[in-house]
Amino acid sequence: MKRIVLTGGGTAGHVTPNIALIPKLKELGYDIHYIGSYEGIEKELVKPFGLPYHGISSGKLRRYFSLQNFTDPFRVLKGFVEARRLIKALNPDIIFSKGGFVTVPVAVAGGARRVPVIVHESDMTPGLANKLAFPSARKICCNFPETLKLLPASKGILTGSPVRAELFEGNKNVALQLCNFEPHKPVLLILGGSLGSVAINGAIRELLPEILDTYQIIHLCGRNKLDPSLVNLKGYAQFEYLQEEYKDVIALADLVISRAGANAICELLALHKPNLLIPLSLKASRGDQILNAKSFEKQGFSMVLEEERLTKESLLEAIESLHSNQSHYIKNMRESNQQDSINIILDLIQLLQK
Repeated sequence: MKRIVLTGGGTAGHVTPNIALIPKLKELGYDIHYIGSYEGIEKELVKPFGLPYHGISSGKLRRYFSLQNFTDPFRVLKGFVEARRLIKALNPDIIFSKGGFVTVPVAVAGGARRVPVIVHESDMTPGLANKLAFPSARKICCNFPETLKLLPASKGILTGSPVRAELFEGNKNVALQLCNFEPHKPVLLILGGSLGSVAINGAIRELLPEILDTYQIIHLCGRNKLDPSLVNLKGYAQFEYLQEEYKDVIALADLVISRAGANAICELLALHKPNLLIPLSLKASRGDQILNAKSFEKQGFSMVLEEERLTKESLLEAIESLHSNQSHYIKNMRESNQQDSINIILDLIQLLQK
């Protein structure tokens, strides 16, 4: 039996592509282990799959001042020691690394022990954690054609981003019961990312009195971001995060408002969901979501509203425009040449394993 280590964490976007690979890896008979941080979101997300989970210490390399900059280097060093011990003990045949700072010690430890490492970069421009892992990688998978020119020529390969098979199996009736919604009224789904978005949450909640006559709203607002005053509001269902039921609510959604994380928008593309993207601003990120959103807008898959322009009025105007032009976006998404990402990556894993 071949053994594979999956690693990725910090946000759901660094975990869901790994989750998408798990069923097929099990079918192929792999012994799958997961390495993440001690108590990161990845631990809860992979728990339902019953995989051996190995936690290591993790810190973050910040480009801005924070008191944690004085303590995180020690956590990072501890993580490197723990990753080396784990990789030696597990002796995997291959490592698949999705991103997030917890993956850097794992990729480096694997490379040092000559274990083939595959790194996956979802965004158009590589993040710092993945850049640090690149020297240890045999191959670097990417999601956008534009990314290839930013990668070492001998390592880069266009695979797209794995999309979970269960997302195509959602049951609208389950979502209707979960949300206590009417069956024939349009549904607007709000995705602020696994950590939530204060800006999007605030704008949507301010707009509720004006849009609830037309739409029913499913709002995934992020951890600790529920609004108790809106719990019993008819036509409005809020959740911190959904896992098992997510496939059902995405099936029910007619329109989607989302951040522009690469994995999230690739799922919307695969499911042909008309969407409005509100990417993280440059003040809060390195600008990767802005580039992702612009690429999807250029290809005719998405509308884009910059966070700096996000107001009650601009959001209402964008929703109305998206609703009016939804057939245009569905047509473009159906005609896209989306990659068969899971099988491409599985072929690569089997080719490179020691």
